[in-house]
Amino acid sequence: MKLRLLCTGFLITTGLLAQQKTGVVIYERKQHLHRNVNEEMRAMIPEYRINKQMLLFTDQQSLYKAVPIDEAPDPFNTGRGTSLKLGGGNLETYFNFGLNKKLTAAELFGDAYLIKDTIKIQKWSLFEETKTIAGFLCRKAITTAKSFRQSVRIMDGGSMSGKQTPPVPKQVDTEVVAWYAEALQSPAGPESYLGLPGVILELDIDKGATTFLATAVQPLNDFSLIKEPKKGKKVTQEEYNNEMKRMMENMGSGSIQLRSGL
Repeated sequence: MKLRLLCTGFLITTGLLAQQKTGVVIYERKQHLHRNVNEEMRAMIPEYRINKQMLLFTDQQSLYKAVPIDEAPDPFNTGRGTSLKLGGGNLETYFNFGLNKKLTAAELFGDAYLIKDTIKIQKWSLFEETKTIAGFLCRKAITTAKSFRQSVRIMDGGSMSGKQTPPVPKQVDTEVVAWYAEALQSPAGPESYLGLPGVILELDIDKGATTFLATAVQPLNDFSLIKEPKKGKKVTQEEYNNEMKRMMENMGSGSIQLRSGL
């Protein structure tokens, strides 16, 4: 009996030591671009857009941003006078959980914005199902979120007049499946998904439309790296959404365009 108690105590102590309140998560972010396009478009763009993102977190704040990449040919430039225009690129999102503060540095078609907002917590349903991701035991959670369905099409400059405008993407309800690690004691997660009792290490938005998968969890050795973004025109989230809508409606023709919302 004493031996069993000693073993149990060792396991509990080991579990507590394994818990951490700070760290850096590296994600592979994958967007499925062929889901809602025709065969002509599929021949012109890659099936997936894949990049790396990082989440720096403590139990009080977090910073989510892209991982810098080496110089490489742009897979979205076909070399035939067409290119892929991306709205809301180069995101950097900061959260201060205690102050209920959210700041997003975004680039919209070449213009820099600093979006000030409060933290919106999703209503998650928690499940007992588990799996291991990046060496951490994770539990499942599901929520429903509003998002803009990606819209991709060819715009022909010869057939578009100045009065014609591309359709604005529709906002729809989408299912979001998350896997979170309770051993990582922070409510942080990729992009604006957060509020679970542990850091989100995997996320599936709209059944594979966009996925995030943690490939590594590393120590956070420099806490000063988690800092508020400062650059950009200061706007509210509503003002930014209106500006994005206006730019979509006024975009010129002659390019492939992919549009997505925050």
